[in-house]
Amino acid sequence: MDMQTLLLSFLFVSILHVHTTSSTGTENFDASRLDTYIVRVRPPPNFSVDMSNIKLEKWYRSFLPPRMTSSNTCQAFIYTYKTTICGFAVNITEAEKDYVMKNNGVLKKSAPPTDDSGHGTHTASTAAGGFVDGASVFGNGNGTAAGMAPRAHLAIYKVCSDKGCHVSDILAGMEAAIADGVDIMSMSLGGPAKPFYNDIIATASFSAMRKGIFVGLAAGNSGPSSSTLSNEAPWVLTVGASTIDRQMEALVKLGDGDLFVGESAYQPHNLDPLELVYPQTSGQNYCFFLKDVAGKIVACEHTTSSDIIGRFVKDAGASGLILLGQEDSGHITFADPNVLPVSYVDFPDATVIRQYINSSNSPTASIIFNGTSLGKTQAPVVAFFSSRGPSTASPGILKPDIIGPGVNVIAAWPFMEGQDANNDKHRTFNCLSGTSMSTPHLSGIAALIKGTHPDWSSAAIKSAIMTTAYVVDNQKKAILDERYNIAGHFAVGAGHVSPSEAIDPGLIYDIDEAQYISYLCGLGYTDVQIEIIANQKDACKGSKITEAELNYPSVAVRASAGKLVVNRTVTNVGEANSSYTVEIDMPREVKTSVSPTKLEFTR
Repeated sequence: MDMQTLLLSFLFVSILHVHTTSSTGTENFDASRLDTYIVRVRPPPNFSVDMSNIKLEKWYRSFLPPRMTSSNTCQAFIYTYKTTICGFAVNITEAEKDYVMKNNGVLKKSAPPTDDSGHGTHTASTAAGGFVDGASVFGNGNGTAAGMAPRAHLAIYKVCSDKGCHVSDILAGMEAAIADGVDIMSMSLGGPAKPFYNDIIATASFSAMRKGIFVGLAAGNSGPSSSTLSNEAPWVLTVGASTIDRQMEALVKLGDGDLFVGESAYQPHNLDPLELVYPQTSGQNYCFFLKDVAGKIVACEHTTSSDIIGRFVKDAGASGLILLGQEDSGHITFADPNVLPVSYVDFPDATVIRQYINSSNSPTASIIFNGTSLGKTQAPVVAFFSSRGPSTASPGILKPDIIGPGVNVIAAWPFMEGQDANNDKHRTFNCLSGTSMSTPHLSGIAALIKGTHPDWSSAAIKSAIMTTAYVVDNQKKAILDERYNIAGHFAVGAGHVSPSEAIDPGLIYDIDEAQYISYLCGLGYTDVQIEIIANQKDACKGSKITEAELNYPSVAVRASAGKLVVNRTVTNVGEANSSYTVEIDMPREVKTSVSPTKLEFTR
C-alpha cells in the first residue's frame, strides 16, 4: 500500500522530549543534546499576515545560530508560525538557545516541551511509534513493538503540566494543531460531561471537524457506573478500553494449596512460603503505616496507586505484596511495575485470599513468577474503569462509540519507575492502563484509514471504524464486562475495533457540518448556544432533526419511544458493482425491520 506521510496531532498530558542524533559536521556542535524550543520574535518590518513564507522564513533565519543560517541548511525549522504567534519551533542545543536569546528581536523562548510524566510519550508511541525489536517491561511482554501507524508524522503539543490541564492550554494546543494543518487529533484527556456549548473540547473539535480533521477522545476512567462519560459529541470518536489476551503471570500460592493467577510486570525472583499478613484497623485495610512486617508478604487492598502502596510496604521491610482487587474491578488485573515482588489478583480471587487469612492461625503464601503468557485468557473484556453511557449531553447518541486495547498496554516511556529504575535498559517501555491508552490505538487506525482514503471526511472514517467493529471475543462468545456478564452497548458502543476491516468498510454513513447543526437545533439549544459551537448566527432557521435522525452509524432510543422510523443514507466506498443484504440480530423484546432488504450499486 502506498501510504502517504501524514501529519497527526496528538494532544497529551505531556509532550515527547525530543533528542535527535543528526550530524552537521559543525565544530563544537553536540548533536546528541538537541532540544525543541518555541521562539517568539518581533515581526519583521512591514509585516502582514499575507507576507510570503519565503520572506518570513528569511527573517526567522536571522535569529538562528551560525550553523543554521545558511539557506542550504535542510529543515532548519520544525515549524514556522505567523497566524497564532510570530515565531518558530526549532531543535537547538542549550548553548545555541543562549545565543538565540541574546538577540534583541527575541521576545521569549514556551521552555523545552519535555514530558515530565511519561503519559505523552506512552500515548504518542502507541499511535505512531516506529518498529522496535526487544520491547518489554523488565523482560515481560517481550517482542517487536510498533505504533498503529508507524509511518505517520507526529506533531505533539504540550497542553498539561504538573499543575494540571488548563482549558486555556488545551484550547491553545488545538488551535495550533488546526493552524498547522494536521489530519488527526488524539486527546487522551477530558472532563465531566456538560452541554456542548459549555464544553471547550467539544466546541474546538467542531472547528477541527469543519476543517476535515478527525478527532479521537478518551471516554474517561470513571466506570463501571452508568452515565460517566467524557467527550460525548457526535462529531468525535469516543473511545472506551478493553483487555488483551496477554498476561504477565504472578502466581499466588496459599498455605492451604490454593493457587491464583495474578499479574506483575516486575518479576525479579520467586518468594518461598512466607508469613502472610493482612493489616486491618476497624475492619479497614491499613497498609500505609505498617509495623512488624519485615520478611513477610503483605496483602493490601488496591484502593490507590499500586506504586504508592508498594513503596510503603517496601519501606516497612516486607518481602512481598499481594494487591487485592476491589469489587468494582471484577476480573480485571493490572501488571504495573513495582518496587518489590508483587502479584495483583482479581476480586473473586482476592475474596478467597481474605477468607483464608481470616480463617487461618498462621497464614502463609508464596509468589511464583511465570513470565508472559498469550491466548490463555478471554479477551477482549471491557475494563471496569472504562466510562459508560448513556450520554448525558445527548442520550440519543450511543456512546462510547468503540472500544480498543487499554489494559496493560506496553509503550514507550522516557524514564522508569520501580526497583530497577536506575538501570538504563529498563527505561525504554512501561505498562499502563486507561482509556488514555485505548484512544491512541484508535487515532492511529484513523491515520491508516486517512492515508488510504485521503478524501474521506472525519465522519466517514468514524463510520468505517464503527461499522466494521466486532462484538465477539477470542472464544467466539459475546464480549463480556469486568464481571463476566455480557457487556451492554453503553459499555462497548459499536464493539471492538478491527483495524484491517476498517480500511475497507464497503458502506459508510457520512455526516456534513449542516446536518450536525440541524442536530444541535433539534437538541433545543438557543441560537446563541449554537453560535458558540458552530460560529454561525441564526443557525436554526434551517431544518431541525432529532438525535435518531442524525446519519450516525448507530441508533440509540428509549424503550418508551414505542415505534420509531429512522432514515439512513449510505455511500458505497467498496467495489463499484456490489450488493449488500440485511441481517438483523436484536433482543427478543425489540422488533426491527429494514427496508429495502438489499442494496445494489454500480459505482
